[in-house]
Amino acid sequence: MPFAIFLLLLTVLGAGAAAAWVPVAQGGRWLKPLLAFSGAYLFTLTVTHILPEALQLLPDHPARVGYWVLAGFFGQLLLEVLSQGVEHGHVHHETAHGHDAPGRVPFLLLGALVVHSFLEGSILVRTPEVGQVSQNFYAIVVGVALHHMPAAFALATLLRLRLGSFRRVWPGLLIFALASPVGIVISNYVVLSQLLSSGWYAALLGLVAGNFLHVSTTILFETSPEHRLNWPKLAATLVGLALALAVA
Repeated sequence: MPFAIFLLLLTVLGAGAAAAWVPVAQGGRWLKPLLAFSGAYLFTLTVTHILPEALQLLPDHPARVGYWVLAGFFGQLLLEVLSQGVEHGHVHHETAHGHDAPGRVPFLLLGALVVHSFLEGSILVRTPEVGQVSQNFYAIVVGVALHHMPAAFALATLLRLRLGSFRRVWPGLLIFALASPVGIVISNYVVLSQLLSSGWYAALLGLVAGNFLHVSTTILFETSPEHRLNWPKLAATLVGLALALAVA
């Protein structure tokens, strides 16, 4: 558990710090293959691990899991209205330069990212009672960490452009970095017994599965908007798929 928290913190802060010295144009070159890799990894992990586990936890009411998946999928659609797609590595010009409120932190955007990250951390429960998710705990931790790298880079870039100083980026970046670890701590040490005994953990898995399905499919579609064969992106996608299957 401490390792998972440390990895998630290090990933966000490290990727965010990279935005201080990597130009946006150069960052995009390595972000696209990374996005393709993380999108394929997340999608495969969701289909092969998270969704089956949620259905196993509610064998008598599988349709309930479907409702939570739909809630997570369309809920993420609403969150992205506020986050402007930062979780996909996007930095929109209008949002970055903040024509409506220059020099101010975009709190709605940051809040949407925090909710998104908190939910991802909350499914990382480490207990023998949970089954497959517990057995593949670190595989899912890696998936969340990979997903957070481009998001942290985009967030740090956006905040630097909007606030005019990288020193002012750190508070917002730290809040984002802490969201998943806080979700882990609450799920494992505060409400664990309630989650496992009431069926809420299955609902939470379904919710985050829908969230992951939306994010991963959006990433995979956006990395090839021209529908042309791009060998680096294709290779990154296949590696992400193979790695997620290998941890089964």
